[in-house]
Amino acid sequence: QVHLVESGGGLVQAGGSLRLSCAASGRTLSTYAMGWYRQAPGKEREFVAGITRSDFVTQYGNSVNGRFTISRDNARDTVFLQMNNVKLEDTAVYSCASAMNMERLTKGVVACWGKGTQVTVSS
Repeated sequence: QVHLVESGGGLVQAGGSLRLSCAASGRTLSTYAMGWYRQAPGKEREFVAGITRSDFVTQYGNSVNGRFTISRDNARDTVFLQMNNVKLEDTAVYSCASAMNMERLTKGVVACWGKGTQVTVSS
């Protein structure tokens, strides 16, 4: 069982940038497709971005496509989410997730969730 811990959240002004990290322990990340989800108060959990295990193919949610970039470093068992040109509506708790493949990841069929990190965008 992999254990995921997010970091890098905080307060950022609209138009600014933030970089989230997700560190894994217990099992190597290279076994899993990895991704990020987010959930704002009163809203459903939303797929943000995903990356495949070894060929690093990426997929993004429509609301972040072109602004966010997901990457991974399998040697360090870490996944990143670079958030650029953030908007007020990006305010949410961002959670890291692992899954057997990208299809399962985008459908929310997740093997493991991190506890999340809060991102707050101010005007």
